[in-house]
Amino acid sequence: MAGCRQAEVLSILAQAEGIEEVIVFSTSNRTEFILWGDATLAVNSILRLLTAEYDLKLQEWNSFYRLLDEQALTHAFRVSCGLDAMYIGEGHIARQFAIAWQQARNAGCTGRHLDSLLRQALAVRRRVRKETEFVSHLVSAPHAAIQLAEQIFGSTGVALAGKNVVLFGAGQMAESAARELVRRGSQSICLVNHNDSSAQELAGKLSLRNPAIRAGAFEERWKHLASADLVICATSAPGFVFTANDMKRVAMERNEALRNESARNQNANARAGKLLLIDLALPRNIDPAVRVFEGVLVYDLEDIERAIEPRGESRSRNVDAGDAPRVLYRTARRLGEDEAERIVQAEVREFRKQLLLGGAPPELTALRTRLDEICRQELESFRLEQGPFPKDQDRLLAAVGTRITQKIAGSLARDLISSAHPRAAKRASISA
Repeated sequence: MAGCRQAEVLSILAQAEGIEEVIVFSTSNRTEFILWGDATLAVNSILRLLTAEYDLKLQEWNSFYRLLDEQALTHAFRVSCGLDAMYIGEGHIARQFAIAWQQARNAGCTGRHLDSLLRQALAVRRRVRKETEFVSHLVSAPHAAIQLAEQIFGSTGVALAGKNVVLFGAGQMAESAARELVRRGSQSICLVNHNDSSAQELAGKLSLRNPAIRAGAFEERWKHLASADLVICATSAPGFVFTANDMKRVAMERNEALRNESARNQNANARAGKLLLIDLALPRNIDPAVRVFEGVLVYDLEDIERAIEPRGESRSRNVDAGDAPRVLYRTARRLGEDEAERIVQAEVREFRKQLLLGGAPPELTALRTRLDEICRQELESFRLEQGPFPKDQDRLLAAVGTRITQKIAGSLARDLISSAHPRAAKRASISA
């Protein structure tokens, strides 16, 4: 969702039924609506927006997920920490998370509830970075992709220096990939994007530090591909950027050039003529059918993780000395990840308690505590009488009980606050 479109959607939702506060969080592979308000009415407002503005079909609604209360808090904290990302631990999501919050604040679409939530989410991120080893083992998708390219092309540190690189995309992921390429010694980087002006803008920004970075016209992309050694795709295109038909012509031209070069130089490195395609996008930019072409290597995000960080648990107990650092790396990251998850869960419980009870009068706090206690007792009795239930049904029962408790507490809270402070009645709510 483009920035201008995101601002327009924010404006629409800020006035929609059931929504008191809203943040629209959009990246190249996800769009999320962070809302404070009435759960049912707010969801209906989102559905109407997507149907009217994006031609969403009713059957497609099942492809979306909706998180409420504690689940929503957990999700927000995990996103901020990098635990819920396209590539675990990468920092792009957290930065975009903060940018989306700032945009919503500037538009007047957030208030004390979502401001508190996002402020705490960033605080949890800082705590995770400070108290765990999770951050020290993070590898971003661009970093891992270029590390893989170095492994394929040869010796680390000089492998990319003489290679022609084409980078498709002009967003945050593409920019990070370009910076990493420069850091690794790349001397020829061509930026290509469907919107030529975006590619030119990014190239202008990056070329101040490295004149080897230039922008290429999208219509001339096949010319750049014909001379490329490495192509990295990081666009937000809804479909394939490279199809089998598109690559057929390029593969033929490259194979012919490789045969001519091999005839002249019998000792040429067999990998030197390969076209390496790395797909960092979701949805995928590269048609999997491209893999069948001779001289073309294709890696997506899952391939990168397997190549760079093979899972220790899938290995034999007899680990070779050369493999040991990778297994230890994976184990250390897993331990750091588990510790980060524990911090997130503890922070969620504490924040939820403060969110629901903070600032409430003593009688309201006692009421909510008693309602929660009654709900737990009744659910436990029901489970003993009618259960046991499958996990999905059990979670559904607990969720329904929580929603009923929130509805009752919220209604009584508004009545209590209305009696004491008539002007505040319209805004007061303890539901999440």
